[in-house]
Amino acid sequence: MSASFVPDDFVVPVELITPEFRLEPLGPQHNAEDLAAWTGSIEHIRATPGFLDRSWPPVAGMTSEENLRDLREHAEDFARRRGFTYTVIETASGEVIGCLYIYPPHVDESRADASGADDSQGGVSGAGGSEADASGDDGSDADTSRADGPNTSKADGFAADVRSWVRADRAALDAPLYAAVSAWLAAHWPFRRVTYAPR
Repeated sequence: MSASFVPDDFVVPVELITPEFRLEPLGPQHNAEDLAAWTGSIEHIRATPGFLDRSWPPVAGMTSEENLRDLREHAEDFARRRGFTYTVIETASGEVIGCLYIYPPHVDESRADASGADDSQGGVSGAGGSEADASGDDGSDADTSRADGPNTSKADGFAADVRSWVRADRAALDAPLYAAVSAWLAAHWPFRRVTYAPR
């Protein structure tokens, strides 16, 4: 995976807080809640923009051990600045309700394939694995060019593929999550181009 996904001097945000939810880096500590969140919403996630016609989430689900492995891979990607996966936690309940993946273009972000971590698959996953086959666009992603914002020592060409999902029982938060993340990326991240399927 390219070392130039973000500039060396870029300070990666460790949280995003809104009245409805907050984001924090996904890690092994989220395993049980993450697994429950996505396995209980497989059909819903597969119908979410950005996940259409992708291999993740797997219909058959995953074991806790498999999910934990994926979470560890996501945490390692974050630590090495190869990709950034955040868990979405509902403010009112404190429950894990979704996931956000920020990875370089053309990286396989699908959990089902995350076990191969380098078929160039660092994963943007629901909770720990990668979650979308970046092998091609599904027709729903939109490229948006962004102007320079704060906290960005930008160089031309920084780009990201972004995907997010929420649990089926929190579907109403999908659009607010998309809006909040889009604004956050524009204001606080160094990307000139972001592919993130609109809601």
